[in-house]
Amino acid sequence: MRNENGSEAKARTGVPGLDEILAGGLTAGHVFLLEGNPGTGKTTIALRFLLEGAAAGEQCLYVTLSENEQELRNGAASHGWILGEKIEVFELVPPESLLDADQQQSLLYSSDLELGEAITSLFQAFERVKPSRVVLDSLSEIRLLAQSSLRYRRQILALKHYFARHGATVLLLDDRTTETSDKTAHSIVQGVIMLEEMAPTFGAERRRLRVSKYRGTAFRGGYHDFSIKTGGVAVFPRLVAAEHRTSFVRDQRKSDIAELDALLGGGVEQGSSTLIVGPAGAGKSTFALQFVAAACRRGEKAAVFVFDEELGLLFDRTKLIGFDLEGLRDAGLLHIEQLDAAEMSPGEFAHRVRHRVDQAQAKTIVIDSLNGYRAAMPEENALILHIHELLQYLNRQGANSFLTIAQRGMAGQVETPVAVTYLADTVIQLRYFETLGRVRRAVSIVKKRMGSHEDTIREFLITQGGVRLGDPLRKFEGALGGVPAFAGDAQPLLSEPLAGDDYS
Repeated sequence: MRNENGSEAKARTGVPGLDEILAGGLTAGHVFLLEGNPGTGKTTIALRFLLEGAAAGEQCLYVTLSENEQELRNGAASHGWILGEKIEVFELVPPESLLDADQQQSLLYSSDLELGEAITSLFQAFERVKPSRVVLDSLSEIRLLAQSSLRYRRQILALKHYFARHGATVLLLDDRTTETSDKTAHSIVQGVIMLEEMAPTFGAERRRLRVSKYRGTAFRGGYHDFSIKTGGVAVFPRLVAAEHRTSFVRDQRKSDIAELDALLGGGVEQGSSTLIVGPAGAGKSTFALQFVAAACRRGEKAAVFVFDEELGLLFDRTKLIGFDLEGLRDAGLLHIEQLDAAEMSPGEFAHRVRHRVDQAQAKTIVIDSLNGYRAAMPEENALILHIHELLQYLNRQGANSFLTIAQRGMAGQVETPVAVTYLADTVIQLRYFETLGRVRRAVSIVKKRMGSHEDTIREFLITQGGVRLGDPLRKFEGALGGVPAFAGDAQPLLSEPLAGDDYS
């Protein structure tokens, strides 16, 4: 089947994200295999595939050997779906199952007769309905009836040729409950979609899929996270930054704090990433939010994704230092959401960030923090790759990204738990230092790819008026290791805030 322009027609699955991975859908008039263990979402995807066809006016047929019609309709209803007159459900029951319990004997029907009568019933249902889309659920039952790999392969070939003659697009489901290593159908069908479910040590199950084969089509390879929620399956295609390029003027974006902008050599360049590192309580989130507030004052949109802090506490805390995050949110300038690392896959998180940039045109993105993001990763060695693609994508969209990461240790030798500093274009280092019997906080820029920056260390305070930076402090000892100690006199230091003014 081909379109008017000569290209092969595609049958869209209707599953968000899946058609993008499949380069438009399933090639019409061919047979495809959807396999995965029980509970991975095969039936949900299959029902969505038929509903998409019914919405386009196509006649559809669901052939079930494992569930009855009422169970299917109940499953569809749980997602708010109604299987209308365009979708016929046919219960294909092997003849032996129709006998009374007293008459069931293994010798009454040979496997040849059982399989033959089952397939004949399937063809009769197909001739009666004349569907454009067919779902056969599942191959495990056909495999059991065939009893041998040779007969099973011949039967799958016969089904393929039969459906091809009638131009139907067919989705074969396989729950892999029997002979899971059997790849007979893989070599016969046009394409194979494999579903997997993983159970992390803590948190909700994680699901992912992979297209292992698709003849004649350049599909998106690799693993793609997906979730099953009320409303069906949502697939989150793996982010490939190289596919997303835009042109923009690389201006500098300021924080609206003159001393901080001077420290940064004028500001951060548009389309760059900034990593803010420091021990717990040093003020990393506050520095990131300073850039958010400055962007909103310019009339730009921003998005903040919070892993670590409860939003109510964040709103109350930041309001005391001059950031009205709720007001910015209500004005439509700021999107802010709290994420549960135990309930979200990295693919879904990247999808949410993409949505804010692509659809809402957010140009300032804050991820607070990478420690929480890391907790969402089932495999630590994949974390760098996910972050790399996400930062490259944001850079190529002309967005400024700010990521915070808490270092291990409050004082003395501190270390960064995730080695991502090489990915960031700018690194802002926050540290505690000691002088005159008090612990203070200092900021410095340890990396900036574009342009020059100050190589000094400046003290800062967080007060009711916001972030205050002092003049460069030059008489430090041990600034690069251990606890930096200021060896000068007290004159260059910032004056102490009044009691109750310091909020970190």
